[in-house]
Amino acid sequence: MKPYLLGIDIGTSACKVAVFNRTGEVVAASSKDYPVYYPKEGWAEQNPEEWWQAVCQASREVLEKGRITPEDIAGIGIDGQSWSAIAIDKEGRVLTNTPIWMDTRAQSICDTLLDTVGADEIFEVAGNSLQPSYTTAKILWYKENLPEIYGKIHKILQSNSYIAFKLTDAISQDVSQGYGLHCFDMRHGMWDEEMCRKLGIPMEFLPEVVPCDYVVGTVTDRAAEESGLAVGTPVVAGGLDAACGTLGAGVIHPGETQEQGGQAGGMSICMDNYKADPRLILGFHVVPGQWLLQGGTTGGGGVMRWFEREFADYERQMQETTGKSSLDQLNEIGEKTAPGSDGVVFLPYMAGERSPIWNPHAKGVFYGLDFSKTKGHMLRACMEGVALSLRHNLEIAEEAGAKVEVLRAMGGSANSLLWTQIKSDVTGKPIVVPSSDTATTLGAAILAGVGVGFYDSYEEAVALTVKETRSHTPDPENKNVYDKTYETYLKLYESLKSLMK
Repeated sequence: MKPYLLGIDIGTSACKVAVFNRTGEVVAASSKDYPVYYPKEGWAEQNPEEWWQAVCQASREVLEKGRITPEDIAGIGIDGQSWSAIAIDKEGRVLTNTPIWMDTRAQSICDTLLDTVGADEIFEVAGNSLQPSYTTAKILWYKENLPEIYGKIHKILQSNSYIAFKLTDAISQDVSQGYGLHCFDMRHGMWDEEMCRKLGIPMEFLPEVVPCDYVVGTVTDRAAEESGLAVGTPVVAGGLDAACGTLGAGVIHPGETQEQGGQAGGMSICMDNYKADPRLILGFHVVPGQWLLQGGTTGGGGVMRWFEREFADYERQMQETTGKSSLDQLNEIGEKTAPGSDGVVFLPYMAGERSPIWNPHAKGVFYGLDFSKTKGHMLRACMEGVALSLRHNLEIAEEAGAKVEVLRAMGGSANSLLWTQIKSDVTGKPIVVPSSDTATTLGAAILAGVGVGFYDSYEEAVALTVKETRSHTPDPENKNVYDKTYETYLKLYESLKSLMK
């Protein structure tokens, strides 16, 4: 058996590529950035060709850094951000930039469909409420606003299936990304032809649905030349980034829960039976036979990236002097501020908000500022606001009947001991941290490993690769403070939502 697996992660801000050995150790990794375009208010789009260019650059760099022979890679797995609508023509050319998960331009289309088809009927099939950030309305937006492009559409792809197509020439749709379309039967994992007709989405636009660990093809001559990967290397369909991160965090059994700390925030609760709630997000896990009940928020690690960019000039200047990154310095500032930030509360709705409030007009808000407040208060309030949004989603999930005992944290935010402890204190849940930086790419690689027989099962793969690095338990005194902060957090939104439009 060849010794390595390669995982590709198409994130919002960057593509990450990593090579793993059988025990899940990173042999080499690389990350390449690409932009998000915001041409109008409510719009957020990316160029899939820039994803592919980043994949090729990162793949070549990984092979060189790790001194890896491309032929030693047993399989390639791909995960990607949710709710893309990548329109390609019959020659496989991308016809336009794709609106991404933050894009809310299609609200009016959703309003029309809710009136004509009906919210209950759509939810009964899809298990998800109809929102502009999903793929469904984006396709219909093309029809209304870009008719020349719409007329050339051959297929609509998701982020991971587009990269799989570039690698193999195979057109696919994995089951975990099906939830982006409301003509996807969430109980049975297949397209619902009648709902396609009612929504106005042509069935011919939709690729065949396949399992996430299904080998869709092998690396072509052209892709090998561009990426440096070996011709003939098997490529699996892959899946949603949050679902692959859930797998990479070791969540494969009912009741186990991943806490997401990437650009977006939220959680994914593993279930072996169908439980849907219109306030949350339901999708198939990348692990066969399981669903994920998810909370997806716009304010995750991206909040701290924003805060660092706008308010950390001094810390960036001090990096050489202190030997500490600007983010590490900000963490130290946050640690000196009391839990509850002395009454400063932050609503982390930095690109509208997804679950559980589903308000594309929601805004980020600092409340409680006065002349005694410092950057530290605002910094810690940002961390606490993200944690409060996590608690909000967890409480809704428990109302829906999903039981959560322990959270398994992943993503860059899990590297912050302070932030992870805040999340534990706010939610009242213990948090275990596996290898946080690599959980998502590891999950993609595990899919490839199971698909090509590198691992006999998901149980074997997780036992070999997922290693716990630390754990956090909630502090009862801090929890009491945060219970009061949470009441303020909920009341703030209810008081302000009418102004946010």
